[in-house]
Amino acid sequence: MGSAPRKLLLLSVALIAIFAPSAANASAPPSGNATASRLVTGLEGGSGSTIGPDGALYVTESAAGRIARVDPRTGATTTYASGLPRLIAAVGFGGPVDIAFIGRTPYVLVTLVGPDVGGSDVVGIYRVDGPDSFTVVADIGQFSLNHPPATSFFVPTGVQYALEPYRGGLLVTDGHHNRVLRVSLDGEISELIGFGNIVPTGLAVRGKTIYMAEAGPVPHLPETGKVVAFRPGSTTVREVASGSPLLVDVEFGRGHRLYALSQGDFQPGNPEGSPALPNTGALVKVNRDGTFTVVIGGLNQPTSLELIGKTAYVVTLGGEIWKIKGV
Repeated sequence: MGSAPRKLLLLSVALIAIFAPSAANASAPPSGNATASRLVTGLEGGSGSTIGPDGALYVTESAAGRIARVDPRTGATTTYASGLPRLIAAVGFGGPVDIAFIGRTPYVLVTLVGPDVGGSDVVGIYRVDGPDSFTVVADIGQFSLNHPPATSFFVPTGVQYALEPYRGGLLVTDGHHNRVLRVSLDGEISELIGFGNIVPTGLAVRGKTIYMAEAGPVPHLPETGKVVAFRPGSTTVREVASGSPLLVDVEFGRGHRLYALSQGDFQPGNPEGSPALPNTGALVKVNRDGTFTVVIGGLNQPTSLELIGKTAYVVTLGGEIWKIKGV
């Protein structure tokens, strides 16, 4: 993600956490052909999300170390689980960053909480056993220490970003170590595929094929914002689409239509690890010719995307969820 790896924290989609945006960074109404309304405000550090088996949205609140359950129709929000390791304020990103269900059991991805960044918790996947109880099922931090990546790095335990169920186990992207890990539910971890400096972020699965968003290296130019696809055993990827800056998620909608989430424009000269400029993000759809079409623009530093029918739900860094109809 840059030519000077020791000057940056290599996951530059949201590493400087702005949990209470100033007036200058306030959310503006999105623009586009689809219609958007604010469903939720006040989450403490919006990050990853998923649709649970009950049809509700589940969102990680990194600053609070908890999981919120959100009714997608009304926006009613309750705490589903709390007591996870919180992000370390001096680091600015981390704690619980994504969530996925296998059956009715939720698993949470926790990153940047280990001793290498001043913390004292396990970097890895936590199974939610109750409202305030968890079991570490995979110590990704220790795996990363024992099996460093081929690319340059300076955070030994990595900076994991996304969690996705896959064939009875879980997939994890590491945007700092530039690789995808495969994790079994009994804690076995292996590197599924490694990359150069492309910054893997969000994941989606269709059949045996894995789709992945790439934020691209700093300064996150549109041409390096890509969606790619691969299968286990592959050493290379197939480019599906490119041309949207700082992609942070990818999801399938109705009719197997593929969508991606752009956090927006990166300001040249900003410190590596800064989020995109306010109100420059976009929900885009993937076209057959490998391009993107903007569904709605003007999103304020989005981090995660879910789709239910014709409606998209976008989580933002500032702790909002936007409901976008007509996708």
